[in-house]
Amino acid sequence: MIIRNERKSDVEVISEVTKTAFENHPHSEQVEQFIINVLRKSKALTVSLVAEVEGEVIGHIAFSPVTVSDGSENWYGLGPISVLPEFQRRGIGKALVHEGLARLKALGARGCVLVGDSAYYQKFGFRNLPDLILDEIPQMFFLALPFGRNSARGTVVFHPGFSARS
Repeated sequence: MIIRNERKSDVEVISEVTKTAFENHPHSEQVEQFIINVLRKSKALTVSLVAEVEGEVIGHIAFSPVTVSDGSENWYGLGPISVLPEFQRRGIGKALVHEGLARLKALGARGCVLVGDSAYYQKFGFRNLPDLILDEIPQMFFLALPFGRNSARGTVVFHPGFSARS
């Protein structure tokens, strides 16, 4: 498996991989592929990586800027992340997260946030920070990973592309 930056030729397959990965997900409204497309068109995909096996794209991860009400800069949101169902539970998502976080740090990011399962994302260092919230999301599912000593405080807002429905 290799992890690399997305290419223009990957756009359609990323959409299909994302759609397939979330097709039967119980907490999905099946809009993740639309979110990625809006982020891309808005030039808000700061890091967009694919996992490839034998020339086939089997996974994708996106990172985009978020705003924090305290004015903290260089914070990013992780998501969506997707791996084709037949390749899940093989460490591909884990590799995508590690590589994506490393690239964010190399860009000078101060932290990353996400909405997800704390049991899974805690192994990467993500945790619930009571001083950092995302409106309308239960606090237990909103996780953050500061890259330095100082963390952001306040309300986080993801890119408007996360409201995409088609």
